[in-house]
Amino acid sequence: MTLNTAIPTLEGDTKFGAYIARPQGTAKGAIIVIQEIFGVNPGIRQKCDKLAAEGYLALAPDLFWRLQPEVTLDPDVESEFNTALDLMGKFDQDAGIRDIQAAINFLRETEGSAKVGCVGYCLGGRLAYMTAARTSIDASVGYYGVGIDGLLHEREAIAHPLLLHIPTEDGFVSRETQAAMHEGLDDHPRVTLFDYEGLDHGFATEHGKRRDEDAANLADSRTAAFFAEHIG
Repeated sequence: MTLNTAIPTLEGDTKFGAYIARPQGTAKGAIIVIQEIFGVNPGIRQKCDKLAAEGYLALAPDLFWRLQPEVTLDPDVESEFNTALDLMGKFDQDAGIRDIQAAINFLRETEGSAKVGCVGYCLGGRLAYMTAARTSIDASVGYYGVGIDGLLHEREAIAHPLLLHIPTEDGFVSRETQAAMHEGLDDHPRVTLFDYEGLDHGFATEHGKRRDEDAANLADSRTAAFFAEHIG
């Protein structure tokens, strides 16, 4: 069992699991950590723990709960990677955004968090963009979000700050997609994009062979400054 709290759905008819990490003392604010396609695995839980060490209440909701509760997969194991791709293909992203809104409500109403941000990776990076456009989140960060070019028509709904980290050699996000993101978002007053030359998808993962230490630290420092400005 890796999940240690439960969140009521928006309908209030059931609950779904989440991992929560608490800071020492009063939290500066709350951050939702949005999973990759590998579930709330050790790397995502470590992201929460690091945010808690920085003074935030951090929560990672189990967004695959309708498909398979408590998924935790290793991207460096081929069979588990393939399982993750299968789950992503079946995942209802609109339902996932409703679950993220439920998590926002939980943090505000149950945990008493005045401000709530989110940070997502891979699939979570895409969902972070969708969260910025479709929910009441206060600030959002996406790392190597996939398919955002297909969501640019929602840009006018982004009412709060959004930061996107874009590795230029992302095997899942083509150069054409990156160019479309810049064309569609560079002039948006609430959106900031950072490119990471020569870096691939997953460069900021906590565990495994995809991580690039220098680039991960640079991106995370920018994320920390962003949250310090907009959340706490």
